[in-house]
Amino acid sequence: MKIVIQIAKRAPSALLVLLVLLFVVFCLQRLTPVNPARALAGDRASESALQSAYEQLGLDEPLYVQFVRSVTETLHGNLGISGVTQRPVLDDLSVYLPASLELLFAALLVAIPIGLILGVSSAQRSRGSGFLRFSLVLGSSVPIFLTALLLIIMMSQQLRVLPAAGQSSFTDGPIGPTGVLLLDALLAGRFDVFADGFSHLVLPALCLAIAPAVAIGRVLRSSLSHTMRADYIRTARMKGLSEFTVLRSHGLRNSINAPLSMAGIQIAAIIGSLVVVEDVFAWPGIGLYAVQALDRGDFTTISGVTLALGLIFVLANAVVDGLQMMADPRIAS
Repeated sequence: MKIVIQIAKRAPSALLVLLVLLFVVFCLQRLTPVNPARALAGDRASESALQSAYEQLGLDEPLYVQFVRSVTETLHGNLGISGVTQRPVLDDLSVYLPASLELLFAALLVAIPIGLILGVSSAQRSRGSGFLRFSLVLGSSVPIFLTALLLIIMMSQQLRVLPAAGQSSFTDGPIGPTGVLLLDALLAGRFDVFADGFSHLVLPALCLAIAPAVAIGRVLRSSLSHTMRADYIRTARMKGLSEFTVLRSHGLRNSINAPLSMAGIQIAAIIGSLVVVEDVFAWPGIGLYAVQALDRGDFTTISGVTLALGLIFVLANAVVDGLQMMADPRIAS
């Protein structure tokens, strides 16, 4: 319930963020030498077709009229026609976005447990924690496109244990109702499709998760090290509680806010890396869709993708704020 309330409170700020994003994309579209009418009509379009595209996009109107019209149409759900697919951008987003959300959620499911293990083991100076920390820091210091290529070479070409590209090897996989392949496969009882989709998901999710896991682990280590020296921790130990109980009931509970804040920041990093990872792994999501739009100079599609990613980030951070309120009720007071 607190999460829902927090999301509702974020609605005005979310609209403001999306308005700013729309304005930035609008300005970039007018500053770039790429002709959006040409991107819509095609490279070999005639002058009459090109003029028709100008009128369809409203490029013959004053700039302030174009911006107001763009905002109005966006609020009504009209994001324009994509030059990539020649379909409404909103329809394309409904097709490509579920795959990206699946990848984003999987990356968080990998990053958060690894970050927790890294932070706890480092704070407790467990055996092997130094090697784990060194390995993850080394992995996060490598550019993400190079990490993706190394994972493909090692896990797909050398060991041949995981596929290198795509979302599934099946051409007859379930379509709908959610658009998320793994969930749809479970709902349809296609466990073969689920297993295959899961194997395709591992490498891109791991590639996206390494850097956020290191960031979350570092923050948790610092916060937990400070918490475990507090007076109430010593009191809990004097009561005869086991170290695991002290860590779970008192240490983590009072150290979790800072890692949650870092997780919210890292969501932006994952979203920013989606374009690169989806392009390298040929993942059929919104990032690959954006790359195709960039190749054509299709700012109508780019604008829609930017707004969708901005909305995801705002909603994700609202959820993080709600989780922080649940972990520490003093935040809401």
